Amino acid sequence: MSSQKVNFCFNEEQPVRLDKFLAEKLTNLSREKVQALIAEGMVLVNDRAVLKGSYKAGNGQLIQITLPIENEKELRAEALPLDLLYEDQNVIVINKPAGLVVHPGAGHQGGTLVNALLHVYPEIAEVGEASRPGIVHRLDADTSGVLVVARTQVAYEWLVRQFKSRRTIKKYIALVDGKPPTPTGRIEAEVGRHSRFRQKMAVTYEGRGRKAISEYRTLREFDQYTLLEIHPITGRTHQIRVHLAYLGNPVAGDKVYGRRKPSLSINRFFLHAASLELILPDNKNPSCFEAPLPEELAQVIRTLEEKDRS
Repeated sequence: MSSQKVNFCFNEEQPVRLDKFLAEKLTNLSREKVQALIAEGMVLVNDRAVLKGSYKAGNGQLIQITLPIENEKELRAEALPLDLLYEDQNVIVINKPAGLVVHPGAGHQGGTLVNALLHVYPEIAEVGEASRPGIVHRLDADTSGVLVVARTQVAYEWLVRQFKSRRTIKKYIALVDGKPPTPTGRIEAEVGRHSRFRQKMAVTYEGRGRKAISEYRTLREFDQYTLLEIHPITGRTHQIRVHLAYLGNPVAGDKVYGRRKPSLSINRFFLHAASLELILPDNKNPSCFEAPLPEELAQVIRTLEEKDRS
């Protein structure tokens, strides 16, 4: 059986248990599986094996985990359409449509953004993690909008550092059920794995999750919905969806964190990565990339506006 080494740089302000940190990073592995790998000596912290999951990882430490790869499959290039916003010798910026999974994984061995990118930019096969080449951040399958991909290893490391140090500025557009308690606000609530449903995230307490901060402002109010601009300060898995559900205003159409029977007649939830500001490699000044609201979401807004006028 072959293996793959995956590196993480721990940049949290507070120490976190090693098994918890890795389980949140490696979403396809259970915490029990992570603990087993630690006990087998498959995890190094600053090049030294750590055998206890309770070890507290500290700021600046380099964590390496060796993952066994079963039934290893070579990622294949596929001729799939791409909505390109920008490209240069270092990066590619994509307007990702809803429904497109970012990289292969369980249940999605093909038809992903990575498969499409490999067809046009084969050089990314050697960039970043082998299972998700070039990918420095992700969007949920049903979230549309701006996503940046690295074309070189130098660009990959440059971008990863920016995301980890929170120097990127991300803005999302979300339509939520109901009205938030205030027109603008800041949500500070830790996010971690759900205690029962491990595929879901949840707001956690007593240091059991990771620090998560989201800011929002109201763009438009409707009878039963509110259109918000969201600025996530941190980048936890499903953070915006979890935070808005915690606020009592889940993203409209979100069957996982919101209503099981959505009130909108669209086949996705209403969340769009509208803009991303960051400094590109070989540049000193920030660049901002924007993606227009997809037509299916724009049509929802037009329908709500018509109902308000009637």
